[in-house]
Amino acid sequence: MKNFLKGKKMWGYITGTLVKPKNEKAEDYVNLLDVWEANNSKIITWINNSVQHSIGTQLAKYDACNEVWDHLARLYTQSNFAKQYQLEYDIRALKQKSMSIQEFYSAMTDLWDQLALTESAELRAFTSYITRRDEQRLVQFLMALRDDFEGL
Repeated sequence: MKNFLKGKKMWGYITGTLVKPKNEKAEDYVNLLDVWEANNSKIITWINNSVQHSIGTQLAKYDACNEVWDHLARLYTQSNFAKQYQLEYDIRALKQKSMSIQEFYSAMTDLWDQLALTESAELRAFTSYITRRDEQRLVQFLMALRDDFEGL
């Protein structure tokens, strides 16, 4: 969603750099307000269409898209640890079994990519961390292969 909004040049509505016009005495106030409200409503609609219905109903109480965004950020930040736990569990539980090596690698990569989304940007900036993470992924992958590969 962030990249989508940046592509539409609307990310400022979320960050607060594009604020609702307040100077009613400005000659273009009405036009600026119309544009701001239209874009704000578009963003809220896009966000609503991107979340589950049960979450979307919680968002109806917000008038500004940055409030919606902040609510979702709080909601998902609180559940981030639970998501990390589930992904770590799924990675350790996944075994190759009857999957081809390509299917298995794809399944592992999907889980690793989801887990990487929970990492902070600061952590991902450290080369030593990335190296260690990649080594850990290799070990996880090798340990989950079928016994056919034991001799390798």
